[in-house]
This record gives sequence, structure tokens and C-alpha cells, in this order.
Amino acid sequence: MIPARTVVPDVRSLVFRCLMLLPGAVMGLGLIVFSLGLVVFLAFRHNDGSVLGAGWTWSNFQTILTDPLYAQVALRSVMIAGTATAATVLAAYPVAYCIALRGGRWRSLLLFLVTLPFWTSYLLRVFAWKIVLAYNGVFNSVLVGSGILHAPSLAFLNTPAAVVVTLAHAYAPFAILPIYTALEGLPRSLLEAASDLGARPWTTFRRVVLPASVPGVLTASMVVFIPTLGDYVTPALVGGPRSIMIGSLIQMQFGRANDWPFGAALAVAVMLVVAGGMVLGRKLSVGRQG
Repeated sequence: MIPARTVVPDVRSLVFRCLMLLPGAVMGLGLIVFSLGLVVFLAFRHNDGSVLGAGWTWSNFQTILTDPLYAQVALRSVMIAGTATAATVLAAYPVAYCIALRGGRWRSLLLFLVTLPFWTSYLLRVFAWKIVLAYNGVFNSVLVGSGILHAPSLAFLNTPAAVVVTLAHAYAPFAILPIYTALEGLPRSLLEAASDLGARPWTTFRRVVLPASVPGVLTASMVVFIPTLGDYVTPALVGGPRSIMIGSLIQMQFGRANDWPFGAALAVAVMLVVAGGMVLGRKLSVGRQG
């Protein structure tokens, strides 16, 4: 039987921790609920030039569903975000694999180097790629200097490919860390057993390592896809007119167009797409683990 004097301090400690967490939890949850509620509220309002709109309407969503412009931009956004996600995960997997299974005593330093981009502004990284891909930038200078091109090319900047490359570089740490976590938790006894049974390295990777890392890959995909789908800074700086994404349209509605209800409706539509993707990813992850 547990003495009463040992139970009482534990209860007091639990109550104290809850009280300490309560203000931050209430404030954070309140801000999230308030902001999401305000966006949903605005999505069903008429635009009369005021902040909160006037009256109730479905016309904002009807415009989104019937105007082919928004379907085209949405499809382009999904394709760019999906391509950037695939490129990020493919580039991040070997890095995470090497750190988790081959890092050894250098693991801490390598993880530090992975998180180093977080020390710089996201805008600075985007501007850096703009300088690299510009007409007189680093990439063109290298190609011209090596004789591959006779003159600088305009084919690198202001293209969807430039957006994909910039997004893949910017969100690479967000993909490396979940995959690393999944691989780092892989029991080394499984790798030793596969080696003892005569499995070749590729067979061990395909039959042991890759299935164990699938939850990390799915997490990394969602962590990268969700913010890249709504990104508007990168398309504006390195994308050009052919790379306008849904985030750019939302920003325009809340900015120059001054149509907050329609911008909120676009944001709600994006949230529904993202929520559907998260549910699908969750089902795939649970089904894989089962």
C-alpha cells in the first residue's frame, strides 16, 4: 500500500504543473480558435468594403468552384507543392540515413549543421536563390564560364522549377528530422540479424530499413506539403507569372483587392484540402503500421 504522504506531494505537483500550463494553453487555444473562427465567419460574408463584410452568402465558394481560374491555380499549387515535397523527401532521406545509421560520433555535429538554416531568415534564403538563378547570377556565370552556354539564359529564374528548387532547399530540414527520428529508432539487432542471414545491403534496406522509415517519410511529406501549398513569398520572388499559387491569390485578396471574405473563402478551401491530405496520410500510416 502506498503511504498517503507520498501520494499527496504527487497530487500537489500535478496540480501545480497544470496550473502553470493553464494560462499558455488557454491563450494558445483561444487564439487558434478565434483566428480560425474569424476566417470561417468571413468566408460566408458579402464584401461591402468593411472588415467583417455584410450579410451571409455562399457566393464566395460558388465562385471558387465555378471559375476555372481558381481550379487552374489550385491544380498548379498542388503540383508545385507535390513536386517540391517529393524532391525534398528524396533529397532528405539519404542525409537522414547517413546521420542515423552512419553518423557515429559525428551525429551531433551533423544534426547541428542540419538545423543551421533555421538561424537565418527564410526571406534571405529565398533571395539567395534569386541571386543564384538570376540572369547574371552564379549559375549562369558558371555555365558561361565553363563553355556550356555562350550567353546567360533566362530559363532558370521566374519558372516553376525555380520555385520547386527554392522550396525544396528551404524545407529540407523539416524533412530530414522526422526521417532521422524514424531511422534512429530502428533496432540495430534487426540489421545484424539481416546480415547474419546473408542479406545483401540493398535487400536489408528494402526489406528492413525502408518499411521502418515509412512513418517518418509520411510525416516529413505532410510537414513539407502543408506550408508549401500556401506559400506565396517564394512564387512572388523566384516564380514569375507562370508560378502563381493559391497563397498568392489569398494574399492579393487581403491586400490590393481588399476582398477579405473571398480571401477567407480561399483560405478555408485550402484548409479543407490540407485536412483531407492529413486524414489520408494518417490512414496510410496507420494501415502501414497495422
